Amino acid sequence: MSSKKQFISIAVTTVIFLSAATASVSAQDSTKYLHLNEAITATLNNNKTIQLAKLDESIAASNYKQTEAIYLPQIGLSYTAITTNNPLNAFGFKLQQQSITQNDFNPALLNSPGATPDFSTKLELQQPLVNMDMVYKRKAALKQTELYQYKTQRTKEYLTFEVQKAYLQLQLAYDAEKVLKEALQTTKSVYTFTDNHFKQGLIQKSDVLNAQVQVTTVETNIAKTKSNIRNASDYLSLLMGQPDGVVYKTDNNLQIPAAINDTTTKIAANRPDFLAMQKAIEASDLMILSNKKSYLPKLNAFGSYQLNDSRMLGFGANAYIAGVQLKWDIFKGNSTKNTIATQTLERNKLSETLAQQKDQGQLELNKAYRDLADAQFDIQQQKSSIEQATESLTILQNRYQQGLVNTMDVLMATTQLSQQKFALAQAVFTSNVTRAYIQLLTTSTTK
Repeated sequence: MSSKKQFISIAVTTVIFLSAATASVSAQDSTKYLHLNEAITATLNNNKTIQLAKLDESIAASNYKQTEAIYLPQIGLSYTAITTNNPLNAFGFKLQQQSITQNDFNPALLNSPGATPDFSTKLELQQPLVNMDMVYKRKAALKQTELYQYKTQRTKEYLTFEVQKAYLQLQLAYDAEKVLKEALQTTKSVYTFTDNHFKQGLIQKSDVLNAQVQVTTVETNIAKTKSNIRNASDYLSLLMGQPDGVVYKTDNNLQIPAAINDTTTKIAANRPDFLAMQKAIEASDLMILSNKKSYLPKLNAFGSYQLNDSRMLGFGANAYIAGVQLKWDIFKGNSTKNTIATQTLERNKLSETLAQQKDQGQLELNKAYRDLADAQFDIQQQKSSIEQATESLTILQNRYQQGLVNTMDVLMATTQLSQQKFALAQAVFTSNVTRAYIQLLTTSTTK
């Protein structure tokens, strides 16, 4: 009874370390070989997240172009038709039309004019000259464009890491499938040997049933592993912006990485996400300066050219006006002062956030190096365990064929060997993913 409980426990353990979400996928799924570099290139070209980041970059560039208005003139053209019997406006219309006669000074007409029409075409020009607050707003908008460029770059780096991780997960699924198929072959041979000896009356039926259960368990795990392969392939398709339903083939074997001895690398201050935050701080500084410069007077030129007539399209009179305006907002109810105070606090918050991100990044990097060292140690341990488990299984198989051990011992040894092989694959996967993560954490830019 204790042997059966031990066997069930091993079977459950086998299911746990190989479990993953199952998926219903049609038998028409196509198969395609995919190299890691090919997957990364497709992702950088087609991924929706990168396309959205580029749109944000374009929006920021467009906002920057809008600030050209602080240098360029504004020109407007209008045509107005109007009529009035208001004494003041009626007399003014005639003045604009240059049609005043001696009779228009008749008090009766001045006080009670009839309906007086005016048709006016007006060309207006406004030319900014000196607006220091807008100059700094333009500089802040330029910093925003640089910010989104760094964000796009960081998005590409993160998605590169995601592709590497997804590719390694697919490799791990294939490695698990290989381990399980080897286990299935061994288990089936045990089942065949056991079944033959049971038919000869040499062993009990319980041994045959235990072997049959083990075969079924391994076959179930293989089916789940196939689903894992399809799930990982679909995720890669999503990252690459490709339709799902393609089962990708990867490199045959997981590569065991070499050890890393130098673990003193520090987080680079010019990492793209840090630089993006730095540009946000610089933009905030410029906006603060912009509001401070709003205390200064503004100098702008203006002018207009106007055609007037009492008849539509008559244009019998013309006039122009031109000038320069010096405007100084002396007091705005402390709104500018309070705005500057708020922006200064927000700028300080950004600075603290950047410092926190750098500290968090260094903490993650230190942990990643420790995780990598653990994974490398685990790899060496698992390689030794596989050698020992293989030798143990060989010995038990020979003794089993001689009738010196029972079926349960062989099945347990088979399960143990499969577990050790998968643990090695898992350790290699962890090591490779951690290396990719370290690369993500320590990346820098020369831009």
